[in-house]
Amino acid sequence: MSATVHLPGGEAYRLRGGRGFPRPAGPSTSRTAYAAAHVVADPGAENVPGAPAAVDWDRTLAFRHHLWSYGLGVAEAMDTAQRGMGLDHAACRELIRRSAAEARAVGGRIVAGVATDQLPPGPTSLTLIADAYTEQLAAVTAAGARPVLMCSRQLAATATDADDYLRVYDRLLTAADQPVVLHWLGDMFDPALAGYWGSTDLDEATETVLHLIKDHQRRVDGIKVSLLDAEREVDLRRRLPEGVRLYTGDDFHYPELIRGDAQGHSDALLGVFAAIAPAAATALAALDAGDLVTYDEVFAPTLPLARHLFATPTWHYKTGIVFLAWLAGHQDHFTMLAGQQAGRSPAHLARLLVLADAAGLLPDADLAAARARAYFTVAGVAQ
Repeated sequence: MSATVHLPGGEAYRLRGGRGFPRPAGPSTSRTAYAAAHVVADPGAENVPGAPAAVDWDRTLAFRHHLWSYGLGVAEAMDTAQRGMGLDHAACRELIRRSAAEARAVGGRIVAGVATDQLPPGPTSLTLIADAYTEQLAAVTAAGARPVLMCSRQLAATATDADDYLRVYDRLLTAADQPVVLHWLGDMFDPALAGYWGSTDLDEATETVLHLIKDHQRRVDGIKVSLLDAEREVDLRRRLPEGVRLYTGDDFHYPELIRGDAQGHSDALLGVFAAIAPAAATALAALDAGDLVTYDEVFAPTLPLARHLFATPTWHYKTGIVFLAWLAGHQDHFTMLAGQQAGRSPAHLARLLVLADAAGLLPDADLAAARARAYFTVAGVAQ
């Protein structure tokens, strides 16, 4: 087989293939790290916009085993799983149930999203929003996963000020029977979340978050922050109460944030870790051993990949995640829920291919090249 692919624009690119990252003996001992995992669509089903999600459960769960095998935890039913972009509530509940059962079977770590997506879109009452959150919180807890209280589109559409957010979250945290992870997703990931925590002023929103956490410190394991603003994340991290983690969701600056400084570090709950799991595991093992040279060397080529993967419009990063999973051999097709494989252009995906190869993340160069040639042929790029 040939490892050469003709890219849009005419370049003939020859893939080098995977670096062969070793599997670690277990999870990182110095950082807690979760990869937000994608779902594998059933390619023979009607996975078109507006249709109920049809999931290939075997491949979806196999990908979670891949992440666990590299010592990473799984962050289930987050936005990476196309929640709100193809994964409906019924499929989401089934996904959490199945993934949590697999996690128990292998001793893998798992957290799972709690949201309000069983409600219709748009504004509603705060009581109904709290009830919806409570229903999902009970389901996630019963499944055996640690809950992540995700940002709610319905709450963002309904709340009029910070006090509305505090009332809803106060009810949830008071009812939680274990520490939960809070979730702050910026509007670059989901425009419907603009003004979350009651203000478009991020300084004011930060004060609301800190007020909530300080009032419920014992019930908050940590907060996952995806604002793509490293300075703001570090400032929030330094102001958190003792024992409350900052889980970085910053796919632009994760190496420096996880590495940390003399005043602390961020743990990780990242969509990009689903695409770079072998490299992430190797970097974290090096960090455990105090080998910062290897840590920096392994993560360095993944950063251009991540920044391209999450380029504007950021919410279409899932298309790149699935494209890379296909090229790496984790699934047999490039089909997504709701037809979201159309979310990125051939030119964007060509650049992603080159960056993934440079980072050593395509283990079989011939397989990746054959699949890339098939995709680009359909896109009109002669091979």
